[in-house]
Amino acid sequence: MNGLVGEDLTSTAVLALLGRTGPMSRAALARELGMSPATVTQVTRRLLAQGVIEELDKLEPSRGGRRGRLLGLVGNAGRALGVKVAADHVVMVDMRLDGRVTDAVSAPFDATALEAVPAIVELLRPFTQPAGEVPPLLGIGVGVPGTVDRPGSGIVDAAMLNWQKVPLGSMLGAALGLPVLVENDVNALGSGERLYGRGRSLNDFLVVTIGRGVGLAVVAGGHVYRGAHGGAGEFGHVPVMPDGPLCTCGNRGCLEALIKDDALLRTARSAGVIAENATPADLADVVNGADDRAEQARGILHEAGEILGRQLAGLTTLLDPEEIVVMGEGTRSWAWWEPGVQAALERHGPRRARKPAITVEPYTDTIWAQGAAALVLAARLDGGVGGVRAHRTVQGVGGEATGRRLP
Repeated sequence: MNGLVGEDLTSTAVLALLGRTGPMSRAALARELGMSPATVTQVTRRLLAQGVIEELDKLEPSRGGRRGRLLGLVGNAGRALGVKVAADHVVMVDMRLDGRVTDAVSAPFDATALEAVPAIVELLRPFTQPAGEVPPLLGIGVGVPGTVDRPGSGIVDAAMLNWQKVPLGSMLGAALGLPVLVENDVNALGSGERLYGRGRSLNDFLVVTIGRGVGLAVVAGGHVYRGAHGGAGEFGHVPVMPDGPLCTCGNRGCLEALIKDDALLRTARSAGVIAENATPADLADVVNGADDRAEQARGILHEAGEILGRQLAGLTTLLDPEEIVVMGEGTRSWAWWEPGVQAALERHGPRRARKPAITVEPYTDTIWAQGAAALVLAARLDGGVGGVRAHRTVQGVGGEATGRRLP
């Protein structure tokens, strides 16, 4: 961030750094951002007046000189709604500027229904009209399992939802009168991780999801990489096996068609490990057993881990990430995936002295919705996390929400 210029970027840079790292002194902000102390003083004075940041009753750790007073974000200066859309349910969270979730709801949903989008509108409406005093609502972020042209326009193609060219962003924005940002759900996770999770201290990392599907967010230089048309990160549709199983995208032998939940169940049924009507939870139960079926189930997951590990080896060779964060429903059985993943990475990965660490985060449905809410907060905090650049900054932080949709 050295060399930042322009009144519009300096405030955003300060908010972004406080959002990622927590409270800091003015001197530390100036040092990290490459700004002059006078500029930081001017910017923070304005942000303090707007009520976006606050001066804390804490001093920075001693460095041998004068200890500066810490500044921190005011969490109730703004809030955003986050929505995770799946084929059969929707998860919604109400999240403050500091990342604290104040409410979370999960509701059944039929993505194939004719009135699917109006159903989302009605689920969101109570969140947009809360009782009592609440922070200003900055906008709505929506994560979907598919490709989105641009977050600000939000046209969705999602085979998992059976959606083609659905103008989700404009429909929600028109119905609710609020700014709406729509993004691939794993890219949204990447935004959330960058602002509030493992990525707060990382500039280059990957978020890989396993479970109902296989997804990827590439965070490079602190920003989620979307590609030319919003399709970057479609890791699940990398071709792995010629003439392999049919994938939901219409191709054969994609990574997702080999190792997602349904694929693993299909393999387990064929091997007689589980019954024909078994579910992912049933397979997890079998894996944790102590009989021959458990050994077979573990073998299936070990092989899935090897397939995943080979593809991760290619990604690490190309992208050189600092860390790989693994998330999703499939992490419940990660203990049986991991040996295969590590073996494949060791065998096929880059021969560098420093290899990326793999961190597994526990699966919860709400974390996906938090990532979607982070799209909106990031548009103000970082001017670009999640593919939303500074000129699409959501208005309303430190003042009244405008109710204007993003261009």
